[in-house]
Amino acid sequence: MIKHFLSLEWKQFFRSQHWIKSLGLKILMGFLALYFIGIFIIVGFGVFSILKKTYPDKDPFIIVNGFLFYWILGDLIMRFFLQKLPVMSVKPLLTLPVKRSKIVHYVLGKSTISFFNFLPLFVIIPFAVMLIINGYTTSVVLFWTLTMVIVTLIVNFLNFVIENYTSKTDLSFLPLLVVAGTLFMLDYFKIVSFSKLISKGILAIINTPILMIVPLLILGGLYFLNFTILKSKLYLDSYVQTEIKEVNASDLAWTKRFGDIAPFMQLDLKLLWRNKRAKSTLPMLAMGLLYGLLIYPYKNMLGMYVFVGIFSTGIFLINFGQFIPAWDSSYYNMLMTQNFKYKNYLQSKFTLMALSVVILFVLGIPYVYFGWKILLVNFAAAIYNVGVNTHVIMYGGTFNRKKINLDKKAAFNFQGTGAVQWIIGIPLMLLPMAIFGVLNWIANFEAAIAALIIMGLIGIVLHQKIMVAITRRYLFVKHKMIQGFTQEN
Repeated sequence: MIKHFLSLEWKQFFRSQHWIKSLGLKILMGFLALYFIGIFIIVGFGVFSILKKTYPDKDPFIIVNGFLFYWILGDLIMRFFLQKLPVMSVKPLLTLPVKRSKIVHYVLGKSTISFFNFLPLFVIIPFAVMLIINGYTTSVVLFWTLTMVIVTLIVNFLNFVIENYTSKTDLSFLPLLVVAGTLFMLDYFKIVSFSKLISKGILAIINTPILMIVPLLILGGLYFLNFTILKSKLYLDSYVQTEIKEVNASDLAWTKRFGDIAPFMQLDLKLLWRNKRAKSTLPMLAMGLLYGLLIYPYKNMLGMYVFVGIFSTGIFLINFGQFIPAWDSSYYNMLMTQNFKYKNYLQSKFTLMALSVVILFVLGIPYVYFGWKILLVNFAAAIYNVGVNTHVIMYGGTFNRKKINLDKKAAFNFQGTGAVQWIIGIPLMLLPMAIFGVLNWIANFEAAIAALIIMGLIGIVLHQKIMVAITRRYLFVKHKMIQGFTQEN
């Protein structure tokens, strides 16, 4: 049966239109994986010597065991944000004579070969080799290595349990951060020394191998818990039942002053506060607005002012705009059958982004406390965002083909993200920084600011003509979008 499951996933992967389009991104992620593997191998081989030189009177093996608590805590947080339970298209299988238990065992087994489980091995195994080279008993090192593998799998399945019980909340990451922060503080202030407890536990297992049954029982218990949770959800009825929610509706009368684009603006605004994924763009506004506090106090970082200005006034533009029109992917087919002007549909999204830039600039005016240059940079960045970046990100939307599930949790959800979301950052952020940096070096600060303002004003003046060209592009690729949005990522 596992052979059949692998065959189905292989066919689904290569028959999807996304695999060729995402090939470049997969290659990039492959290089990043090789980079991290290389770094971990270097750390694994070098940490023994580094600890020996830094703490000549202490045993490096004991020191490493003392840091395992922080490694487990950090690994769990990283997995929660980045690792998702491997999935397969099980809906068609539920109508066939396939045991649900086999499907669940396959999915859980697939999670054990995750990159997140293999990555720690590139530190653990080289460190184990160094321990043997430096005279440690081979049997002790092997038991330690096996224990580390079991601990890694425990963290793997614990992450899925935590994710299951927190996925129903919009800010699902807050409980984990609060608990992790509390455990860290208890250990840091030596109220409860979790680092020593875990270190002593590992050493006890190594010295008394029969105690290996304890982490194995914990691993088995977490596996069974995950199995029970997944199996309880694996019913065909769960795919047809819908959750009924009471919606606090608003007539959004103020949008009517925008004329023909008002209905589309209302749809986008309702989308922003009714759906988990779309809501993630709203808390980011505060982060973008306060980002300047990290940079502006330092007077010698003038080159970063443009980056902060573009980012703080354009945070909504970037987060919301990069997924146009994928926000509407769930009903894009229906939307394209309606009698409306596509230009009005796009103009509504442009208007929302432009309004957000103006509002964020006004809210950022108090930054003048750090100097008039900051206010001037923010003004130039706002003009540039409205005149240039809005059009750039609208054009970038023509390459979006991946569906977004609006009901998925908002925190660190990368569904619908493709190569375009990475590449679009070059004209959005790096280009204005390069223009400012070159002109500030060749001429002066005022000339660099003037260049950004002039480029933004040109974009504003030519807005109608630019929108006509962008609309034509959207209409040209409309059917490709429809085809792409009908496929699950």
